Amino acid sequence: MAWGLLILYVVWAGARLDFTWSRFVVGLDNAEKFIGRMFPPEILQPDSMLNGLVESLEIAILASFLGILLSLPLGVLAARNLMPAWISWPARSLIALCRSFHPVIVAILFVKAVGFGALAGILTLTVASLGFIGKLFAEAIEEISLKQVEAVRATGSPFISVLTYGVFPQVFSRFIGFSTYQIDSNLRNSTMVGIVGAGGIGSTLFAAFQRFDYSFVCAILIAIICMIMIGETIARVVRRLLGVDVQKSDV
Repeated sequence: MAWGLLILYVVWAGARLDFTWSRFVVGLDNAEKFIGRMFPPEILQPDSMLNGLVESLEIAILASFLGILLSLPLGVLAARNLMPAWISWPARSLIALCRSFHPVIVAILFVKAVGFGALAGILTLTVASLGFIGKLFAEAIEEISLKQVEAVRATGSPFISVLTYGVFPQVFSRFIGFSTYQIDSNLRNSTMVGIVGAGGIGSTLFAAFQRFDYSFVCAILIAIICMIMIGETIARVVRRLLGVDVQKSDV
């Protein structure tokens, strides 16, 4: 019964949204022509492309640093096994607010607030990092064993010592995994928010689309893929150097 209702809904929704086979076939034909115009890739503006890639990298690193730094206290405040409800619920509400909107929407708001450029991108991805890292870090703290925490508390240690010796050692490896994943995510998103004016290679990519320089668009896309792959490789190396189990820490 449930499967039948689901199939009926899919058919109804497809018809309502004008999703037809003829349009799909026409789209494939247009895609073939578009992709044909993209090859061979050609770097028409090397300076603009290089500056955009460097700016995207800078945006991703700065936003990740700020987001991770702010997520540490926010995650602790949101942990319900460490904090009373009157503290944890406002912290969780802030995390939920940061997660409520897509980065492109947040980027538009910041572009309107602070103007075009990298600052809007940094603020956008900082908000995204708070929503992601803050939530996962709070959940990781809630899953720890409280025996170690109670043992530190029994010595009469202050709260900061409880965190240092009872909480953080249990979540360190997971936090490293979350952080490296977020850097990866910010690196990808930094290329996207530029489309709405928040700096980075996205601005160069959007300008190339507007000029119909599709061979340059292809070159930019290849450069973005290479940059993200290099970033992911470096993240894995860092995790291994820190002794973090990649399989356990990956999100």
